[in-house]
Amino acid sequence: MADICPSTPQRSPMSPVDFAQWGMPHLAYVKRVIVEDSVGWAIHAADGTHMGLAPSRELAFAAITQHELQPLSVH
Repeated sequence: MADICPSTPQRSPMSPVDFAQWGMPHLAYVKRVIVEDSVGWAIHAADGTHMGLAPSRELAFAAITQHELQPLSVH
């Protein structure tokens, strides 16, 4: 098969795992949780790793932003 653009470097295909994680290291998710009869906000990395707990949604978003991550809500 002829190369359509010979000056373009060849790249190996991205694996399904690599594609699923593409750009995700910069995201963190916030989810409302109940801990010992109190409402809190769990903070998780994009891969699901628990990163912390905050007493309010605003503090959870502030903590995520302070660590140079993009906060997202999970419903």
